Amino acid sequence: MIITKFLVTEEQLGARIDTLVSTYMPDISRTRATELVRNGLVLINGVAKKAKYKPRVGDEIEVLVPEVETVEIISEDLNLDIVYEDSSIAIVNKPSGMVVHPSLGHSNGTLVNGLMHEIKDLSGINGERRPGIVHRIDKDTSGLLMVAKNDKAHESIAAQLKEKTVKREYIALVHGVIDHDLGKIDAPIGRNHKDRIRYEVISGGKESITHFEVLKRFTEYTQILCRLETGRTHQIRVHMRYIGHPLVGDPLYGPRKTRVSNFGQFLHAKSIGFNHPETGAFLEFEAEIPEEFSKFVNELERAST
Repeated sequence: MIITKFLVTEEQLGARIDTLVSTYMPDISRTRATELVRNGLVLINGVAKKAKYKPRVGDEIEVLVPEVETVEIISEDLNLDIVYEDSSIAIVNKPSGMVVHPSLGHSNGTLVNGLMHEIKDLSGINGERRPGIVHRIDKDTSGLLMVAKNDKAHESIAAQLKEKTVKREYIALVHGVIDHDLGKIDAPIGRNHKDRIRYEVISGGKESITHFEVLKRFTEYTQILCRLETGRTHQIRVHMRYIGHPLVGDPLYGPRKTRVSNFGQFLHAKSIGFNHPETGAFLEFEAEIPEEFSKFVNELERAST
């Protein structure tokens, strides 16, 4: 960890934390500075603050920058299910249990390792750890993921995600019986201040909107279709917990006895639709829920008849 400290001068009064960091440390971009602040690695007099906070004259800013780790992504034959591929994009059906890109504790066996084996060219915008990755789904979430094969495609898909024009639908199994057929959850999400791994509905969080539709009701569970209007980290998991219907198998947001099989959390990215980066044509892809997911739902159906 590289630690840098400096004091706020009168000339810097009124500037945001991320601006001050990127100004004082020219090798750190504004985006990188914002990321450091968001991750609690920029302290004001020893206390982490939000990026928009404006320090006072004489405040000590301490910046903790993790040392750069040399990354060598190993190409692995992981038998990826590539649903579609052309010169610009690929659509992959990720299995539950697979991490999307290498990170601490996950240097191999990730989707990126498999992509390096299957696809020759991948976008480099997100760095060497995440070639081709424009968006992510959780390790224990299965389903469709868009992959960019060049920077132009990456920028196009990223813009569509930002503009909320990408169609994303998920199938989920939740605890409890939802008594209304349709619902909209409009509740801001932010990182839990006490547990950095968890997210929660919180005042001042980022706008987060999830629409859902009941597909099937069982004695103790409900199967739903979720449509994302925004795409925050853990959004469906956090929103369903917020309304009292956490995902089945979710170890982070579900009840203590939530695991009903070895499948993991019952959340599957069923369909994805977007405008092709080159042609502009609207493309849509679908993937059936995994066998274990389907098997458990069938067992619930038999038990309820």
